[in-house]
Amino acid sequence: MLSRRKLVKRLASLPLIGGFVGSGIPIQSVAAATPAAKPAQNLFKELGIRPLINARGTMTFLSGSLMEPEVMAAINATAHDFANMHELTDKVGERIAEMLQCEAAMVTSGAACALTIGTAAAITGMDMDKIKQIPNLPGPKPEVIIQKKHRYVFDQAVRTAGVKLIEVENAKEMEAAFNERTVMTLFFNGAVDWYGIEDSINHEDFVAISKRHNIPSFIDAAADVPPVENLFKYQKMGFDLVTFSGGKMIRGPQSAGLLFGRKDLIEAAKLNFSPHESPIGRSMKVNKEEIFGMYAALKLYLEKDHKKEWQEWEGRVADITKTVETVPGVKGEMHMPKGRANVFPGLLVKWDQNKVKIKPKDVVEALRAGEPRIETSAGDDALRITVVTLLPDQVPIVARRIKEVLQAAV
Repeated sequence: MLSRRKLVKRLASLPLIGGFVGSGIPIQSVAAATPAAKPAQNLFKELGIRPLINARGTMTFLSGSLMEPEVMAAINATAHDFANMHELTDKVGERIAEMLQCEAAMVTSGAACALTIGTAAAITGMDMDKIKQIPNLPGPKPEVIIQKKHRYVFDQAVRTAGVKLIEVENAKEMEAAFNERTVMTLFFNGAVDWYGIEDSINHEDFVAISKRHNIPSFIDAAADVPPVENLFKYQKMGFDLVTFSGGKMIRGPQSAGLLFGRKDLIEAAKLNFSPHESPIGRSMKVNKEEIFGMYAALKLYLEKDHKKEWQEWEGRVADITKTVETVPGVKGEMHMPKGRANVFPGLLVKWDQNKVKIKPKDVVEALRAGEPRIETSAGDDALRITVVTLLPDQVPIVARRIKEVLQAAV
């Protein structure tokens, strides 16, 4: 837990937050000026929702990740004042651009929103007539080039802007696909993880071909930190637009994301976004607290001791392994994804199903139905445990419950 002194120090280092943080006004004076809060309610209990321990990963349907205390403090500290949203978007974007060493940046309502308004920016530029018309521009649809191997569920967020996706299978086909309707190229960075295949066109060639035709390239790297270096890697390769999710391992608000890159495209994306009243991104608004929270989360993430955090994750794998291996025939092994997305240490728990007579998928159901409720996943031969979404005190709980379920099947 953070001490009050440390928390105040962290907040004071965020110069954009509120009129009172860093202004010399003590936090307790703000609390004293507002009515005393009622005792905390257990809204999970009131609504009949079972909270869960997330040992499965930063999936949106499991509410992503948990925000750091400093992020929650930033959100709460900025909830008491109004802000001009144009000014807030610009100022936070400027600071994020400085942190990410790029031309321009903005906070979006998730990476999916970034895909939509980034595509819209490539279509419209600063043309207000086009901004009002998309996704229903007159004439043939604008076209976005994508590798056939990179088609994925989230390319719907790109198609929402009213484009036609043109699939290519190699660099030669990509070169031939450009025409007067081409507005953008799209690279799905996680394809190698999703499909277990190599890219048809690598990053460097993809960018180079796009630049030869003077067409902006956009990379979706939503789940691709750690390592922290990836926040800088793809823009340095030359991609014109980059998006990362804010609510995964950066641990910002689940409904926030980052869009950054070429300044003219970011300025056009802002025009296609809230708080403007009629563009395609109006329904994708992100509130001021989330913008401040995303700023605080990114700042904290960049300052973090990533080596130490990695060692803590490896320690969690070792601790759970030690417990579950007390069941005869059970073995735990560290699993490290080899792709680009969700690259962090996890645990595979395997067992001789002739000795421990339960299938991995049935262990998943038993953990989900038990108390506390624990979410995991499984293949045919192993239970998969994601340790990075666990709180420290949840690690022994997960270990104990897995051991209990397996022991009961011996």
